[in-house]
Amino acid sequence: MTPTVKRITITGAAIAVLAAGGAAIAGATGQSADDDDAGEARQQVVEPGAAKQARRAALKAAGGGSVSEVERADEGGDGYEVEVRRGDGSYVEVGLDRGFAVTSVEQDTD
Repeated sequence: MTPTVKRITITGAAIAVLAAGGAAIAGATGQSADDDDAGEARQQVVEPGAAKQARRAALKAAGGGSVSEVERADEGGDGYEVEVRRGDGSYVEVGLDRGFAVTSVEQDTD
């Protein structure tokens, strides 16, 4: 076996091992990329009136900017989470209750 063929064979084997390990970890947690995507889709606020009110409240709380996403609150919370990109390029996540009152404004590092 030439050194180049040997290097390609070893590299291919290493990639296969890493891929199998990643799949095993995902299987152990009981989640897959499809599960994550489905969860994200369920969190999206699709009601036009609610999304509009959440956007308006979040932009006011953030001091302006643009809304990149409106979701239902995580961990079974009641309300909304709105990600806002400010004019300076930073992101904040604005928490709102069911009545669209601001409950938190946090720097978003994601």
